[in-house]
Amino acid sequence: MELRQIEYFIEVAQREHMTAAAEALHVAQSAVSRQIVNLEAELGVDLFIREGRNIRLTHLGKMFLEKMETAMDLIYEAKREIEEQLDPERGTVRIGFPSSLAASLLPTVISSFRKEHPHVNIQLHQDSYRHLTEAVVKGDIDLALVGPVPKDDARVRSEILFVENLVALLHVKHPLASRKSLSLDELRSDSFILSPQGYILQNIVENACRHYGFTPQVSFEGKDIDAIKGLVAAGLGVTLLPEITLVDSLPRSTVKVPLEEPKVTRTVGMIIPKNRKLMPTELLFHQFLKEFFHNLSGFQ
Repeated sequence: MELRQIEYFIEVAQREHMTAAAEALHVAQSAVSRQIVNLEAELGVDLFIREGRNIRLTHLGKMFLEKMETAMDLIYEAKREIEEQLDPERGTVRIGFPSSLAASLLPTVISSFRKEHPHVNIQLHQDSYRHLTEAVVKGDIDLALVGPVPKDDARVRSEILFVENLVALLHVKHPLASRKSLSLDELRSDSFILSPQGYILQNIVENACRHYGFTPQVSFEGKDIDAIKGLVAAGLGVTLLPEITLVDSLPRSTVKVPLEEPKVTRTVGMIIPKNRKLMPTELLFHQFLKEFFHNLSGFQ
């Protein structure tokens, strides 16, 4: 059984079409067909059911695909680890992040890292809080910047990088827009614009409101920070946002107003998988993050 046969088999199995697989592999269809036939002959079973131009996996083919995908993942990981052991400065790091860290924090971090490590390949993946955690656990990404940092998830290791305040974002014509600070309790009669149900930022805001004995009246929902900002700018409600999301990007017709004690805060940090060690290039970025925020007095 050759590695090339396995690669061809996985491509065909995923596409269920020999021609499409050949095009994706940049080889002749006859070469792909020949390798599949040779593989089936060696195993002594049919991996595919042929139906004209289309093909689909047999029961044994499905089982074989699952095992081979796992095997290929291990092979690629081993190859990558060897390459990075030889030169961590030319490896790859896959970084996940939520929209709340995309506008200011992440570009600053990546730019600073690139200055010190210009040849590292960086792959960025934006997603929701829950999906980022799942991606780290499954190995789809190497680590993720998140806020807040999970406390009780046994599947990941967490590290807090800094703690930040949430501030009120109001339309300029809001009665409290001219205040230097305000209490969250003063917004109990307002319509709120929040993330959809299940998003972690919504949970933070709702828990803070409950601390004052009220449940926020949600008039609109926005799946990303920019959508929430836009709805506030249109005068459709108020919101609470992490202060870092408003650095250099305060929408027109809005003002941000700090909240008085007790402040509403969230932790921001990184999560890494608990079931495997970080590879050399991943460790390089992991250590850089810790030093980067340690050296920024504004994030102490």
